[in-house]
Amino acid sequence: MRKFDTKVQYLKYKVLREVAREAWAGRLPESAIDIPKTIVPGKVPTMRCCVYKERAILTERVKIAMGYGDNPSIIQVIDIACDECPAAGYEVTDSCRGCLAHRCEDVCKRGAISFDHNHVAHIDKTKCVECGMCSKVCPYSAIVNRKRPCQIACKVKAITINEDNAAAIDDSKCISCGACVYQCPFGAITDKSYITNVIDMIKKSEDNKKFKVYAIVAPSISSQFSYAKLGQVISGLKALGFYTVVETALGADMVAYSESKELAGKGFLTSSCCPAFVNYIEKNLPEMLPYVSHNLSPMGALGKYIKEHEADAKVVFIGPCTAKKLELQKETVKPYIDSVITFEELQALFDSKDIDITALPLDVLDNASYYGRIFARSGGLTDAAREAMKEQNIDFDFKPAVCSGIEECRVALLKKSKNLLDANFIEGMACIGGCINGAGCLTHGEKNKDEVDKYGMEAYEKTITDAISVLK
Repeated sequence: MRKFDTKVQYLKYKVLREVAREAWAGRLPESAIDIPKTIVPGKVPTMRCCVYKERAILTERVKIAMGYGDNPSIIQVIDIACDECPAAGYEVTDSCRGCLAHRCEDVCKRGAISFDHNHVAHIDKTKCVECGMCSKVCPYSAIVNRKRPCQIACKVKAITINEDNAAAIDDSKCISCGACVYQCPFGAITDKSYITNVIDMIKKSEDNKKFKVYAIVAPSISSQFSYAKLGQVISGLKALGFYTVVETALGADMVAYSESKELAGKGFLTSSCCPAFVNYIEKNLPEMLPYVSHNLSPMGALGKYIKEHEADAKVVFIGPCTAKKLELQKETVKPYIDSVITFEELQALFDSKDIDITALPLDVLDNASYYGRIFARSGGLTDAAREAMKEQNIDFDFKPAVCSGIEECRVALLKKSKNLLDANFIEGMACIGGCINGAGCLTHGEKNKDEVDKYGMEAYEKTITDAISVLK
């Protein structure tokens, strides 16, 4: 039983699965050319105008799934797949009554509006700068702004439409959050995959004899693979060839303990756990960078710990976040994390080796505390920082601002930059609700944060101090 929200997501999964199968068999890159025919056999199209276009698009999907291409960006547009959306921008609808007032014409400073012989308004796209003034003054609300789904999803305005009527991503604005990836109804925007790197790592480890390959899983894994038990997912990871599985929530415990001391020492801090949030600050409010916590994210902190105790180890992060693939490229993170894959990609890995996790025995995942595990949801980091202060007897007047989604983050950061925010800690999560709603999740329905807390309560270690004392 598989659960995917849309056919677009299922198609992406099928490409990843087939690429993984060929990688396990050692047939890539030679066999890559045959994958589109495997997915769309015969001569009858299933999605597009003809099978030839379908296969052409699939060829591009295969390249991105293999991590190929000169484009270093994590979020990429498949131009050939992006051609079915209506032209974006302001348009005059049938509601235009051809009124005498012509307020739309009068307010347009670019002379972009004219009227035909029926007195109906028309917008000259070559002159329109999309200021929206005409829409505001129309008494019939006849002028509407038809934004594409990807543009609506992108809260940092990184997506524009190019001369070929395809979406274009401005990398100087993009924070790799992946919101546009899930929202594109044609799957024309996708995230680069490192799935073949992970397979290559596992194969070269020779059953973990040459070096050990660690899987570190995000705490939001508790909200994934709902058709199986978490213990079976852990068994599945070991069946894939990972040496062992460690909770990234343990890294979260480490960060909470250290970050709370840093906050008390500096007096004001923003979190450093969400790479999309940190990237937003770097690109939009660089003057706030000195206030970003100097701690590595839980992923980086745990990877660092593992590598300090197992020099030849390879560390693969598995989670819901496309921005973690961007974090992987940072010079401060590269030494500690070898690859990143999403839960979508993990599902493809299981099926590429025909591993039915529902038939596997239950294994145990118990490395972290309740507080480390609740990092998966908005407000969890704040709760953990408060607890860490309490456990360390830190006397600090803690005034947090919990920001769910990049829009709330932007407001809080702008207010703080102007000394208008009564808070000394900003917890920034680019995804609304936190990591449980990341772009790389198997499903994207509303997640219940109580489920995260329930998972946290199952932790054997009840305090942060207990969890990190095992490391010492």
